[in-house]
Amino acid sequence: MKPLPGRATIQTMFFTIPTLMTWTRIVAIPLIVGVYYLGSLKVETQNLIATVMFVLFAITDWLDGFLARKLNQTSAFGAFLDPVADKFLVCAALLILVHMNRVHVLVALIIIGREIAISSLREWMAQIGASKSVAVHMVGKLKTTVQMVAIPFLLYDGVLLGVIDTRTWGAVLILIAAVLTIWSMVYYMQKALPEIRARVK
Repeated sequence: MKPLPGRATIQTMFFTIPTLMTWTRIVAIPLIVGVYYLGSLKVETQNLIATVMFVLFAITDWLDGFLARKLNQTSAFGAFLDPVADKFLVCAALLILVHMNRVHVLVALIIIGREIAISSLREWMAQIGASKSVAVHMVGKLKTTVQMVAIPFLLYDGVLLGVIDTRTWGAVLILIAAVLTIWSMVYYMQKALPEIRARVK
């Protein structure tokens, strides 16, 4: 039987090295959650394993983009999956932290709500051909950086290297991330508003 047209292309698109690394961030979610259901482990050990796993899988966010460019394996599917995987990983980690009483539910709602709102906004702006108006800005990158430092700190929930109180620093950084989240959302909304008004008229 002859293969269906386009099957090789679809398989290549789904199973390139960069795309597989992106998939690992989605696979990581049940693994990180599952660590806290291993009753045989002490809480400190659970925290350490979850932190190491989050950091390692978060690094793939940079690595898959680097490899996609290096190996010339960029694709529309990869560009779609990459931010989705990031958001899944971050949202899952935040829900774990809320469950562990390490992040206030309001902070988590602000960050998760912003991701949903801006993702929807970008999708709609792309449909009307105005995606450039909501392109990634420095404030959004700063928010992501602070957030990605705060989360492993809060997962670790202890004193790192006998010096860094990750519980305190994580709590401060996640609040800063929440402020930057609101700031970036307002920024993107302001950039999109002229296009929205133009379409409403």
